[in-house]
Amino acid sequence: MSIELTILGCHSATPRSNAHPTSQYLQINNHHFLIDCGEGTQQQMRKYKVGFSKIDHIFISHLHGDHFFGLIGLISTFGLTGRKKELHIYGPKGIKEIITLQLSLSKSWTHFLLIFHELNNTDSTLIFEDDKVSVYTIPLNHRVYTNGFLFVEKVKLKSLNIDAIKAIDEIKICDYQNLKKGKDFICSTGEVISNSDLTFNPPKPESYAFCSDTLYKPDIISIIKDIDLLYHEATFLSDREDLAEKTKHSTAEQAALIARDANVKKLIIGHYSSRYKNLQDFKVEAAKIFENVELAEAGVVYSPIVEAKNVLT
Repeated sequence: MSIELTILGCHSATPRSNAHPTSQYLQINNHHFLIDCGEGTQQQMRKYKVGFSKIDHIFISHLHGDHFFGLIGLISTFGLTGRKKELHIYGPKGIKEIITLQLSLSKSWTHFLLIFHELNNTDSTLIFEDDKVSVYTIPLNHRVYTNGFLFVEKVKLKSLNIDAIKAIDEIKICDYQNLKKGKDFICSTGEVISNSDLTFNPPKPESYAFCSDTLYKPDIISIIKDIDLLYHEATFLSDREDLAEKTKHSTAEQAALIARDANVKKLIIGHYSSRYKNLQDFKVEAAKIFENVELAEAGVVYSPIVEAKNVLT
């Protein structure tokens, strides 16, 4: 399985004993990313057994407290536990000033390198890339500068058909890497053996999009078209669409419209307003438009295909 998304918090505004602000832990192609870091994130990480040392990249959507107030605490804990390797933080312009001021005034400088990648582009931009994963911004429309993030796997190498390979004496271990890259094998006689006869195709690359606080914004559909898994905020039900528009948030119905029109495989909705007591109403509203929808719930792990499961079960 390439993608596993653990919800650490999925409620809006103020944290409560049973409602934690936004934070997510994403595992994709052997990478471990933290997305947003609301107050209490590190306690949720401990509760759901998220490895602190695995996280080298943190993505912050915007500078509202329920999405980043836990960041300074997490950075401080990294320092107290002896972290040495660098930490990359991606977020809106100003995040470096906020964090470094807190570290300076508290005389809590870290012994590891903090590398800030401050964002101010209004178009979708590639902000991280290696041989396994690419990450792009998804420009959103909120009361402050806000991005979502699109995580896309790179195509993996092919796997070897060992039985077929062993039947050809000329193929040596030193040829394996070329076969994994899709190259045909040329025998000493000049005979060409098709790569498809010697390898198996890799699994299809998976993708995940995190759409944080935003007014209904259909122009993001072209960015997230055909992705495997989408998280989209749904702060309100359609009964308060007027309030959603005023505060630049989305309704469950609007999140479902984005998922349907983008042809995503699975939708997760969250960032619920505390005014609603029955969260199932969010799923009911969204499912009328997009059937494959799940409610975000702290401690639950989601993937594009497998049914959601609780970390503690």
